[in-house]
Amino acid sequence: MSNITKEEALLYHSSGKPGKIEVVPTKPHSTQRDLSLAYSPGVAEPCLEIEKNPHDAYKYTAKGNLVAVISNGTAVLGLGDIGALSGKPVMEGKGLLFKIYAGIDVFDIEIDEKDPAKFVETVKAIAPTFGGINLEDIKAPECFEIERRLKEELDIPVMHDDQHGTAIISSAGLLNALEVAGKKIEDVKIVVNGAGASAISCTSLYVALGAKKENIIMLDSKGVITSDRANLTEQKKLFATDRRDVHTLAEAIKGADVFLGLSRGNVLTQDMVRSMAPSPIVFALANPVPEISYEDAKASRDDVLISTGRSDYPNQINNVIGFPYIFRGALDTNASAINEEMKLAAVHAIADLAKKPVPDIVNEAYKVNNFTFGPDYFIPKPVDPRLITDVSIAVAKAAMASGVARKEITDWNAYKEHLKELMGFESEFIRQLYTTARTAPQRVVFAEGNHPNMIKAAVEARAEGICHPILLGNDERIGKIAKKLEISLDGVEIVNLRHDNESARRERYAKILAEKRAREGATYDEACDKMFEPNYFGMMMVETGDADAFITGTYTKYSNTIKVAKEVIGIRPGLSHFGTMHIVNSKKGTYFLADTLINRHPDTKALIDIALLADHTVKFFNHEPVMAMVSYSNFGADTVGSPKTVHEAVDYIQREHPDVLLDGEMQVNFALDDQLRDRKFPFNKLKGKTVNTLLFPNLSSANSAYKLIQAMSDAEMIGPIQMGLNKPIHFTDIESSVRDIVNITAVAVIDAIVMKKIEHQG
Repeated sequence: MSNITKEEALLYHSSGKPGKIEVVPTKPHSTQRDLSLAYSPGVAEPCLEIEKNPHDAYKYTAKGNLVAVISNGTAVLGLGDIGALSGKPVMEGKGLLFKIYAGIDVFDIEIDEKDPAKFVETVKAIAPTFGGINLEDIKAPECFEIERRLKEELDIPVMHDDQHGTAIISSAGLLNALEVAGKKIEDVKIVVNGAGASAISCTSLYVALGAKKENIIMLDSKGVITSDRANLTEQKKLFATDRRDVHTLAEAIKGADVFLGLSRGNVLTQDMVRSMAPSPIVFALANPVPEISYEDAKASRDDVLISTGRSDYPNQINNVIGFPYIFRGALDTNASAINEEMKLAAVHAIADLAKKPVPDIVNEAYKVNNFTFGPDYFIPKPVDPRLITDVSIAVAKAAMASGVARKEITDWNAYKEHLKELMGFESEFIRQLYTTARTAPQRVVFAEGNHPNMIKAAVEARAEGICHPILLGNDERIGKIAKKLEISLDGVEIVNLRHDNESARRERYAKILAEKRAREGATYDEACDKMFEPNYFGMMMVETGDADAFITGTYTKYSNTIKVAKEVIGIRPGLSHFGTMHIVNSKKGTYFLADTLINRHPDTKALIDIALLADHTVKFFNHEPVMAMVSYSNFGADTVGSPKTVHEAVDYIQREHPDVLLDGEMQVNFALDDQLRDRKFPFNKLKGKTVNTLLFPNLSSANSAYKLIQAMSDAEMIGPIQMGLNKPIHFTDIESSVRDIVNITAVAVIDAIVMKKIEHQG
């Protein structure tokens, strides 16, 4: 944060399209008919429906997913009253956060009006456009009156995030920090330095959670707020103390359990922190410089629990943990307000989330092994993908229970899946894989059991209920790694293939393998040596029925793994090759790419096998394959090199397997644009069909294609998926994440289920 220069910040905002947000159409608009539906005359129909029933605006317009971020620029971040227009970059930034964290669309509106009554009238006049209003950066005490009136006079959610956002997040943090410190909220003494909108709202929410007013001392720029002071605002009067023995922060902080700072930087000294009660809680939230630095607070005493507003230190109190999801839950229930019940529901949902095991994506984002609830982690991280489900659902339930919801949610599991899909955390395709795998969990062997990602994947796969995991590796080492990662191996079987107690199994596997390959020059002694290698041992577990599927590839070179798979498992009868496929889930649809891993320079026969395997595999995933063999030329335009090989493969398949829907060779743009393809090459066998499977002429093009898509888009990638081996042996990439491995595990489990059914039917 501190390393960002003025030049970098200005370039970020000015480069390309100035600003940070834009409006994107959500309906087709390429034809005259589209435009007639979008505007005149078609637009008249929804207008008339809304005239009859105003609530239909949620059905026919973007109102239900549109929030106004509104400010007059009188209290912008740490910049103060810089004016409405000067605050526009902040409001655009707030809009960006709404969109990326909760999928909510935003219009930022800067109103050049400081008079509260006129400001309220302006907002009321434009309110029909929106499903909710986020007030932002409006100074106290005017913000209290503005929010109160708008909440009373409008029938949509209104929230001043500077007040309630910080209050909700800090309340969640306070509940958890008190738990870590072993204290109860009703017993602690709290000192609040600052009496602005945020400080007043935070303190009010603490009281709602059980804090006692008589245990709270609040200070403003003049010192301790006492009940005998003149000209106190109504808000300050709420927390004025009757005590006359304290006047300064240094006096107030002695013996205090909690310090909340929403004031200015460097006002809390190390001596003040030392004077606090045991295990003191310090929330130094001044922006951009906290009341005391993280380093100074930790140096003052070992038992301090500290939060700041900075992302580069533990326990950041960041409003983005709350406001996107609070509005998400409110919008999805068409709520008429954001009330106290909804705010408290958000507090408890956020607090509870910090106590749950942290997903791998969060650990990776912060370059740590594992966050665990305690002094350095009692507030969830902003990147935690579970916030949208946990907080939004809690808020939506509270909206319904408190009577402000105008739309009922009846299927909470479906709503949770919708939220995941909305943010791209989980697609319908992935959910179907997991659901299918859960119907009959299989015994899955993970080859590189000493690799942290394999251990995490095995644990997560078991938690998902998709398999009974078996880790291959040194049991003591795996145990130490798991302990370091702070994850439980309960329910995970560990097989130390090199241990003496596995000698009988090694000998049995070696005998089977030697007999199987006797006519290929294999010997029993050679096979015995190979059984000390995880890939040989693990694949033999599957070959003999000791396990159902096998996952490998995190350490091993593909060339070595391919060799072992051919020796131990073998290729399916009728084929001479096997391959792999990657599945691309994108906004345009689901696409299948092959062969992305195995065959470097496939000849005609190899391409034929790959095409037949791809046809089978796409059907395996409940899609009807429409396949294009791609190249740099179209339909015989080039008669040498890879186009010739592809052309020959297509000719053979169309002749010998007419039921397989395939054509080529063709360039990728013609493959993916069916109108262009059918107009330019009307003779093609795919006429009127949308291609969903791309077959490449060599490994270089296929591998480059899927990695290019992966690097340059937000498409979800699943793979590599094995095609053509006799048993469910599946591979991972060296750079595979834990989730990637779990996804492949689900595929391997389904593969095993299908193979067992085929064997049973046979």
